[in-house]
Amino acid sequence: IPPKVAWVLQECPTLIAAGWCWATGSEECKANLGNILSLFCFVTHYVNRTIIYPMRLKGSKPIPLPVMLMAMSFCSANGYIQCRSLTRHLALSAISWSMGAGLTLWSLGLYINTEADRILRNLRKPGETGYKIPQGGMFKFVSGANFFGEIVEWTGYALTMGGALPGVTFALCTAFNIGPRAIAHHRWYLD
Repeated sequence: IPPKVAWVLQECPTLIAAGWCWATGSEECKANLGNILSLFCFVTHYVNRTIIYPMRLKGSKPIPLPVMLMAMSFCSANGYIQCRSLTRHLALSAISWSMGAGLTLWSLGLYINTEADRILRNLRKPGETGYKIPQGGMFKFVSGANFFGEIVEWTGYALTMGGALPGVTFALCTAFNIGPRAIAHHRWYLD
């Protein structure tokens, strides 16, 4: 599947879930500032991943259909769980240490993630082929700055949810999914 198409298709269920859950959510949850802030974090990430990131891709390889379908399945289930918990089941405090720390950590992770994406997009000049080791930003400190940023982002999101199971589970799934890829990239760089 062409990468721009695959990214939009596999990530869009999260935004569909957000819209649907908001439209059918409880008024109490939708009026709760803590819930709104957490949902803002979730939706902001997925607006980037579904719309902005794919449109900025340059020269990426096609994504195998089974990989795209697995990602779409995960985004569908996770999008529903996260958004439904915030629009129907949780009442989060907007004024708490976990919300403040979570928003700070989420913002830092989003910055690291998007900056790493920018660095990766601009690794090669037009017409160049082959792989280059990224430099700059958090790549000065970790080999997989893009992966690191996303893990930090979702850890912050879990904190905004006050440690509620949906947010913590998502943060752990992210770490267990992309953490090994970051380690593999690091080993490859060392070789």
